[in-house]
Amino acid sequence: MTKTKLKMATALAAGLGLAGPALAEGELNIYNWGNYTNPELIEKFEAEFGIEVNLDGYDSNETMLAKVREGNTGYDIVVPGDSTVQIMIGLDMLAEIKPNEMENFKHMDPKWVDVWWDPGRNYSVPWQWGTTSFTVDTEVYTGDINTLALMFDPPEELKGRINMLNDMNDVINAGLRFRGYERCNQNPDELRDVTEMLIAAKENWRTMDYSTIEKLTSGDVDLSQNWNGAAMRAREQRPTLQYAYPVEGFTGWMDNVAVLKDAPNMDNAKLFVNFIMAPENAAMISNFARYANGIMGSEEFMDAEMLSAPEIVMPADAPTPDFVKPCAQEVTDLYNRIWTRLKQ
Repeated sequence: MTKTKLKMATALAAGLGLAGPALAEGELNIYNWGNYTNPELIEKFEAEFGIEVNLDGYDSNETMLAKVREGNTGYDIVVPGDSTVQIMIGLDMLAEIKPNEMENFKHMDPKWVDVWWDPGRNYSVPWQWGTTSFTVDTEVYTGDINTLALMFDPPEELKGRINMLNDMNDVINAGLRFRGYERCNQNPDELRDVTEMLIAAKENWRTMDYSTIEKLTSGDVDLSQNWNGAAMRAREQRPTLQYAYPVEGFTGWMDNVAVLKDAPNMDNAKLFVNFIMAPENAAMISNFARYANGIMGSEEFMDAEMLSAPEIVMPADAPTPDFVKPCAQEVTDLYNRIWTRLKQ
């Protein structure tokens, strides 16, 4: 490590309440969603602090949670969704690292501080936030795209050309919205109706897969349930794609950086948490993943197209995104049974 970098690391370590410069070396092991981490961000962190970063990927909150619950994974950083943060806090899996006392917390947008999954931000900081809806090729389908009917009762030109996320909550919640039912639903008649609707709709689906960008850009499908940032990345390669804001509603979410309680490189993990709250670094994440980040001042470092992209800037008449809180266990058990039937 150069003297300049050592001084930077020493100063930042002191600002975080860490023991000293010897901590700004070694490794950091990050477990994040696949294709979601800007390589240039990692290179910048490594160069500034002399820390070697190892990155591993997962495809769902459930996959990450199951892996981490086994213990002794060697991971330091995880990036759980909002409800999964709350679950992991409840299971005593996350370190209370107090991001709200770190130097760069001053850049946090106040609306993302007192969030229901981590009030006051004692455990986590924003990574990216966005919405889950769907993308459709408007050259293939020329009608109104802002309805969930395109996934559940599709026109002829889209039948057999649809990809759904391989995600129980995203699929079932979309079905509940289409039918006009409440989320975290345990009404037996309504759940029976949604189950029958989903099973019938599956006949028109081609795949259920998280690889939405690849599915759309390869031409394998013409409609995919999708996240807004992935939708933007796909549109950059297939310009006729358009992201829908269905009148029936859609999901809002935030992925958050948190540190595991048994992290082997705890102090390096804290350095990384503070690092990504700097506006220029938060912008690096957004410029790669194509989502908003929750850090004030990051906009001036963002690519110009991020500031006007239809997938990022919602229309004034779009419904308010629905941030779905964790359901009671008895509801989750009902959903698991529905999901098992749908996947048969």
